[in-house]
Amino acid sequence: MQKMTMTDQHYRDLARILRKVEFFAPMTMGELERILPYIMLCRFKDGEAVFKQGEEGDAFYILESGKVGVHVKKGFFSFSKKVAELKAGDFFGEMALLSKDKRNATIRCEGETQLFILLSIDFQTVLATNPSFAEDMRKIAERRRFESSHDK
Repeated sequence: MQKMTMTDQHYRDLARILRKVEFFAPMTMGELERILPYIMLCRFKDGEAVFKQGEEGDAFYILESGKVGVHVKKGFFSFSKKVAELKAGDFFGEMALLSKDKRNATIRCEGETQLFILLSIDFQTVLATNPSFAEDMRKIAERRRFESSHDK
């Protein structure tokens, strides 16, 4: 992973993407602007794991460019299976941040990928300063957890 310098264009792109992300859509532009300084942009190499199943959640991710595979391992000796693919504009990692659960999948880059990253500690600051946003995040995470448990 390589941290990149964010340009004005990156911030504009990020604001545009955030408006499309279900979690951030209800927020005003002023609320979004308060979040932007907490978000960093990082480049990942082909095949690099963003995080692994079972690790503690420490960040929320939005794909700026490239794509990632979502891989799930069932059982101790089994191989992981690719269950989904995410592309630019998609997001992941919110469930572990809100519920303190371990990561339920491994996310692996498929080609060079750039991710906007909001670290857990900064994420908690944002939630603490915006209760309505925190409630929206909680509801969406609960729905995703329900959907995930019924896909098994």
